[in-house]
Amino acid sequence: MLRLEKRPAPSRAWTAATPVLAVVLTMIAGGIMFALLGKNPFEAIRIIFWDPLFHESFAAYSRPQLLVKAGPLILIAIGLALGFRAGVWNIGAEGQYIMGAIAGASFGLAFYPSESPLIFPGMIIAGALGGWAWSMIPAILKTRFRTNEILVSLLLVYVAEKFLASAATGFLRNPEGHGFPGSRNLSRIESMNNPELISGTGMHWGIVAAFIAVITAYVLLNKHVLGYQIKLAGQAPRAARFAGVNPNRLIVLCLGMSGALAGLAGLFEVSGPAGQISIDFNVGYGFTAIIVAFLGRLHPIGILLAGLLMALTYIGGELAQLMLQIPAPAIQAFQGMLLFFLLAVDVLSTYRIRFKKEGVA
Repeated sequence: MLRLEKRPAPSRAWTAATPVLAVVLTMIAGGIMFALLGKNPFEAIRIIFWDPLFHESFAAYSRPQLLVKAGPLILIAIGLALGFRAGVWNIGAEGQYIMGAIAGASFGLAFYPSESPLIFPGMIIAGALGGWAWSMIPAILKTRFRTNEILVSLLLVYVAEKFLASAATGFLRNPEGHGFPGSRNLSRIESMNNPELISGTGMHWGIVAAFIAVITAYVLLNKHVLGYQIKLAGQAPRAARFAGVNPNRLIVLCLGMSGALAGLAGLFEVSGPAGQISIDFNVGYGFTAIIVAFLGRLHPIGILLAGLLMALTYIGGELAQLMLQIPAPAIQAFQGMLLFFLLAVDVLSTYRIRFKKEGVA
């Protein structure tokens, strides 16, 4: 018989190994799923993880797209990880991402057709404030009325989606769009465009912001007193209170930072790769970033690597749909397996498996 025995302290070896093991188990389980769908599992795994980077027919397009897809995931996941480390569970980054995009696009389009160089910096500020303001709703309700930030932030995603539909069909709809939903194409307006900074790389200001966020979060968590308070509050809440950490202040700070970063991700996406506010603008980056945060062990460098890996599954998944006609829900299930196996295997970092003979107490 098997039983789980709690370790005296979490195993560092298992903590480091579980993301790798989760990826391997995802490949195995995903291969079985693809085989049940009547597809060649080895070919499917190769297309998802290998072809976007090394196949001569796809690499020229896919490699730049790796940064384009990874940028918003990393930016959002960094903000979420700061909160998760403190025990503040923001599950509504998707809504903050949407509201940041709407706020930034609204600011820019309010000055259309001006070509002032100050418009895009103003859009960046508006995008961050839009995400921050949306995150303040669960923050205030949590600190004032002790509501559950998980439920409030999650439910606000659906409210944000209603705002998105209203913006695309109403107050931001392109007056020259012949009645079709969607705003003007921001990527075609020089003063509102988030351009590719180095041709052929996919690098734009959102990617730069993601790298800055990784470096800043690393310094914050390892060199600043706020990072110490965040880690202490998550690991030992009672000790944190005795050390003078204000829990309400920390909740507001963590939710505010994650909301602002999600809002920035939305702004950089709407002014660059997406190009416009549309009904289907949000593609799940806010939810996928939760997987990225945990796959990266809530560590900035780990999140950077996990974001690139998850972006690879996005690009490879699209290729697999095209080349093998694998249904999109199957690709989404494959991505979700990463979090499932990570959480399952993560048990081994705090528990060890013991064999027990029957009849022995």
